[in-house]
Amino acid sequence: MPRHGNIYVVSLIIRVIVNALALWVAVLLVSGIEVTTQDTTGQIITYLAVGAIFGVVNAVIKPIVKTVGCLFYALTLGLIGLVVNALLFMLTGWIAGLFQLPFEVAGFWPAAFFGAIVVTVVSWVASMFLPDKQDD
Repeated sequence: MPRHGNIYVVSLIIRVIVNALALWVAVLLVSGIEVTTQDTTGQIITYLAVGAIFGVVNAVIKPIVKTVGCLFYALTLGLIGLVVNALLFMLTGWIAGLFQLPFEVAGFWPAAFFGAIVVTVVSWVASMFLPDKQDD
């Protein structure tokens, strides 16, 4: 029996959990990024939901921006990517607000820019401990 479908679902779930973990670390380290629910269950649900939104935003919008703005990436030696990541992080906060999730990104520099860096680094480190898709 082929198990490819199950592998992709598990991989997607793991990716959302990694994003949620990275968002939790960003909330702890960066002022201006907040989850405003007090109960633990609400926080876990918020982190998982925002992690899923963040994954969708990065999967759908980021490749489009990189393709359209490839000249800017080349001219800035990729540094524009930091700004793009921050804007995508702010977009994630805005979309979370549309779904009435208690997640807030307050401002570009203090929250979105440094929050996006923290999320990227934590996601990268966590991904190092996960099996590669090609290992299957």
